[in-house]
Amino acid sequence: MSAGTQSSAIDPDDTMKILIASDVHLGYNEKDVIRGEDSFIAFEEVLQHALENDVDAVILGGDLFHIANPSTNTLNRCTRLLKTYMLGDKPIKLEFLSDQNENFLESTVNYEDPNMNIAIPVFSIHGNHDDPSGFGRISSLDLLSTNGYVNYFGKWTDLTKINISPILLKKGETKLALYGLSYISDARLARLFNEAKVFLEKPEDAGWFNIMVLHQNRADRGPKNYLPEKSLPGFLDLVIWGHEHDCRIIPEENPAKKFYVSQPGSTVATSLAEGESIDKCCGILSIHKSLFRLDPIKLQTVRPFVFETVNLVEFADELQLDEGDVQQKVQNFA
Repeated sequence: MSAGTQSSAIDPDDTMKILIASDVHLGYNEKDVIRGEDSFIAFEEVLQHALENDVDAVILGGDLFHIANPSTNTLNRCTRLLKTYMLGDKPIKLEFLSDQNENFLESTVNYEDPNMNIAIPVFSIHGNHDDPSGFGRISSLDLLSTNGYVNYFGKWTDLTKINISPILLKKGETKLALYGLSYISDARLARLFNEAKVFLEKPEDAGWFNIMVLHQNRADRGPKNYLPEKSLPGFLDLVIWGHEHDCRIIPEENPAKKFYVSQPGSTVATSLAEGESIDKCCGILSIHKSLFRLDPIKLQTVRPFVFETVNLVEFADELQLDEGDVQQKVQNFA
């Protein structure tokens, strides 16, 4: 198995299967009579793919919710979906090897909780839409973590320095080190990287497949308004990049650092941007020791969105734009 090839001789008992998705934006436009169900329908399809593909875990790249304080309707719908698809009697084949006190704040991994019956564990960071806020700096993901439905990682309370201790998981002969970096303002994060105050702890022994999940600007929007890929350490194997909504889920190799970047994109369109018109996907990530494969799954329940550019100069005479209510004429033309 590699970024694009697979051997049929690989033992499935030594292979981790993980569904990856990002930017679900539950509750987006929920009061709209036409589009109000879109975010929930797409998320349900994602969870259905996790169940049908018998994955070992789900990793979400932030912005599970569209706002930091989602409505009770949105929280209820989310909890109901997680309960329907993520709970059950299926044995968990992932061994949890790291210190849970370092990986999670005030919680433990849910599938080792004797009060929970988890079939597929969900691991998620927060994004810029659902980051902690208000008294106590609590986020909606904290609530899902408290009730045992989501393993919320990558949350930081001390933003003067970032020391990321990975979640260590093992299945058979495959070992995964999972690093989480929830959303931090791009300017602050750029300063921390420039001051060498971001550290990723490496496991003491060798043979780990290293994944980092983050939620930042990837496109260059100014020197302090994005995270350059070159800032990330070269020992990483794969970066799951949340926040950007255009789907570039097929892993792209960084030629300088030699790691791959997978950008799942969003599962629902939240703006009239060209990138939102690209097919929406989730993906099945298969890891065998140091090799991996990522198979995209096009979502079938996403509302179609067509983006086209029109040069009004070409229609100026036809629309008689030199007279009358130009704005109304353009709206009627569109």
